[in-house]
Amino acid sequence: MKKVCVHLASGFEEVEAISIVDVLRRADILVETISMTGNLSVKGAHNITLLADRLFEDTDYDQVEMIVLPGGMPGSLNLDKHEGLKAQIIKFHQQSKPLAAICAAPIVYGHLGILKNQQAVCYPGFEAHLTGAKLVDAPAVHSGNFITGKGPGTALLFALAIVEHFKGKDAAVQIKRGMCLE
Repeated sequence: MKKVCVHLASGFEEVEAISIVDVLRRADILVETISMTGNLSVKGAHNITLLADRLFEDTDYDQVEMIVLPGGMPGSLNLDKHEGLKAQIIKFHQQSKPLAAICAAPIVYGHLGILKNQQAVCYPGFEAHLTGAKLVDAPAVHSGNFITGKGPGTALLFALAIVEHFKGKDAAVQIKRGMCLE
């Protein structure tokens, strides 16, 4: 069974990471957290430590359906510096596999030049890093093989966009109602 991998670098935004994992699991989507630090224990931007499911170097990306990047600082910068992750992102993009990022993390895709002509959103102030993207003002946007989200306050809507991608609009609406998000 293919899975979604949520990548945790030191300084990740905890609300975003946990919201994504929680919502996807509610939708019965197989999701794993991936540590980018070489240690399963990863400290977030607000000093909350999560225990990842697996290390980046132990992940078989042939079994991964979507790469998801939570934002946060310096988490987004740490993701952007990880050469192995960037190589996987390029490979996914070349195969038209879905890529998702929220908050400041879309800068990784922007710096790679793969957002060209795609609608995208990010945390206010990081727009200049989304090279070639068509910037929109929305909590989350799905464009081509990309899903991007604005920030911590939109994390549930971003996660629901991922659910909709995999399970359809009705499934996303059911999860949304079940979480009293209306």
